[in-house]
Amino acid sequence: MGGFFGAVKKKSAVFDVFLGTDYHSHLGTRRGGMAAYDLEIGLQREIHNIENSPFRTKFEKIFENMVGNSAIGCISDTDPQPLLIYSKLGTYAICTIGIINNADELIKKILSKKGVYFDAMTGGKVNASELVAALINQKESFAEGIRYAQTEIDGTASILILKNDGTLIAARDRYGRLPILIGKSKDGYCVSFESFAYKKLGYSDERELKAGEAVEITAEGVTQILEPLEKMRICSFLWTYYGYPTSTYEGVNVEVMRNRNGRILAEMDEKTRDLHSVDYVGGVPDSGTPHAIGYSNRSGIPFARPYIKYTPTWARSFMPAKQSDRNKIAKMKLIPVHELIENKSLLLVDDSIVRGTQLKETVEFLYSHGAKEVHMRSACPPIMYGCKYLNFSRGTNDMDLITRRVIVELEGEEGLKHIDEYSDSKTERGQALRKTIAEKFKFASLEFQSLEGLIKSIGLEPCKLCTYCWNGKE
Repeated sequence: MGGFFGAVKKKSAVFDVFLGTDYHSHLGTRRGGMAAYDLEIGLQREIHNIENSPFRTKFEKIFENMVGNSAIGCISDTDPQPLLIYSKLGTYAICTIGIINNADELIKKILSKKGVYFDAMTGGKVNASELVAALINQKESFAEGIRYAQTEIDGTASILILKNDGTLIAARDRYGRLPILIGKSKDGYCVSFESFAYKKLGYSDERELKAGEAVEITAEGVTQILEPLEKMRICSFLWTYYGYPTSTYEGVNVEVMRNRNGRILAEMDEKTRDLHSVDYVGGVPDSGTPHAIGYSNRSGIPFARPYIKYTPTWARSFMPAKQSDRNKIAKMKLIPVHELIENKSLLLVDDSIVRGTQLKETVEFLYSHGAKEVHMRSACPPIMYGCKYLNFSRGTNDMDLITRRVIVELEGEEGLKHIDEYSDSKTERGQALRKTIAEKFKFASLEFQSLEGLIKSIGLEPCKLCTYCWNGKE
């Protein structure tokens, strides 16, 4: 994934952007970058590798190297950015979030024109932000160019630009799969993926961009340069998984949604299961925890944390490049609370079940420390399709998903014609899926949130939500 933050003020914006960008560190672990504009110096840019140390430590000396009343910053799990672009539209810095599925096709189309070339990164890959810039530069204005890029890109691209006059341009992706919010202070404006990032810096909510909308931002105000598009499909996973608990998207707070989601999950269990033997409800940290609190509050089963993640030096388990190393660190992070595990029946709520590798090891860890039973609940429906709109998962193949593998194991390729039935716990196929996964992972029981329950917990109209990874519908 990735996130960005920008600000334009009547005084220096570098400190705000340094802190605001750092507040997006949960969205990426590979690259961090900042760019600023100063009237005398012009555009400046700095990028660092943040795979083994946080953004903050790599950019703590940025105030000695960068000045300006306008600045942008980016955390990225993909390519280095922001980039500095020299074009017919002027010199500007650009960063993007999302994924371009038809990148090769677009590159060939652009290269067919005389005198055009791209810088190649290691392995020959073209930086996604450079590709977006190349699309924008095909037109005679930023507004025309951004709309052209939105229509040409298969995937998702939210765009943040810092022009060579200090003006910011922010454009939400065509279908609004990711959020962009505008904050206001007495000294100017900011733009952010996460709303809490600017509230901590003294900005208040100005507004949230709509799908496909683009605005130009100065210290004096915000001007719309592209009207919104009609169709919105914001990613539902924002609330269940990768959105930060204190953030709000489309008026719905993440932590509040997760609590509500857990309650709905408990209500479903009340109708179908007898869980009086369960001693504690716990969440798979971190995003599973608020779902579990909601479940506990509704069910009346006490909430507890039978194990704690040690995160001061291992903030995220997938940081190492090798899967074997990631698995080892995942185990090292889990510190048991023996009194809450030994001879206890536990019900854990996780945000989702994707491949199941780490979850399987977590359950084995609990049994090895004396757990009597481990029931499992997923706060979202069975994931049946790999996301093709965002890049928050390393998986590239649908068969990486535990659900797909089990379906093929049960019924061969023929089973993939009945995914809707396997998703539904009320069908014979749905019950078989849950029973098989539970047996593989030694769950005492397994259930997933229904799609209807998830949509209810978010509270937006279904037509405004992207639910592709669950039902394959665009």
